Amino acid sequence: MTRYAIGDIQGCHDELRALVTRVGFKPDRDQLWFTGDLVNRGPKSLETLRYVRSLEHNAIVVLGNHDLHLLALAFGSRRKHKSSDTLDDIFAAPDRDALLEWLLALPLVHFDAGYGDLLVHAGLIPQWSAGDAVGLAREVESALATNARALFDDMYGDQPDKWSDALFGVDRMRFAINACTRLRICTREGRMDLKMKGGLSHVRPPWRPWFEHEGRLTRDVRVIFGHWSALGLVRSHGVVGLDTGCVWGGTLTALDLDTPDAEPVSTPCGGYLVPDE
Repeated sequence: MTRYAIGDIQGCHDELRALVTRVGFKPDRDQLWFTGDLVNRGPKSLETLRYVRSLEHNAIVVLGNHDLHLLALAFGSRRKHKSSDTLDDIFAAPDRDALLEWLLALPLVHFDAGYGDLLVHAGLIPQWSAGDAVGLAREVESALATNARALFDDMYGDQPDKWSDALFGVDRMRFAINACTRLRICTREGRMDLKMKGGLSHVRPPWRPWFEHEGRLTRDVRVIFGHWSALGLVRSHGVVGLDTGCVWGGTLTALDLDTPDAEPVSTPCGGYLVPDE
């Protein structure tokens, strides 16, 4: 079995299928690890969901912020459609309920202790170990299974922006979701800036990319993430960053997780959006 990690797809289904063919994925034995943001902004979110779901246990998927946005539209009461959304085909599909229920059951974090690999969409604050991240993710997943509408109605917002073990209730859930699906930079004390969307030239002390903090408790595992298209491919500090901006005219990238020093494999994207930063 070979495990291939793939960066943010965002509805770029044709590019995904081309990339899967290029890496020689064998659906009867290999696994695809997806960094989240399967949907939105690209042209074929419905086809992307159908394909990834059809892989069943051969797909390891974590939720991204765009996946949560889709779920909030479906199961919440307060979230509104955005003009940039490309999700209408999902809501009109005859299998929409099955697809949304499948998506709702996906985790925020996947950790394979045997391989020492942790998959998350965006990032983890320095104060969290792999076990902490998994535990908080399970709390969110339990809340979604119990009362998804209540969680989605209270999910949005940038506060609290600093971690504390004393956080509870909605604040605790919101912070965990924001870190796992929106984080790019933070301080070493675990304060997040969720507004910054550019590349490294936009980062000023005391802010640093979340994975560069020396005291980060997840340095004992390999963290695989996406979300930061302006950063592109990252293979340093014990992490693998795979959002290479497919929907923005970049590429969709895969990496063989089981071959040391494997070269990433990419397929070009036609470019459905123009970066505004």
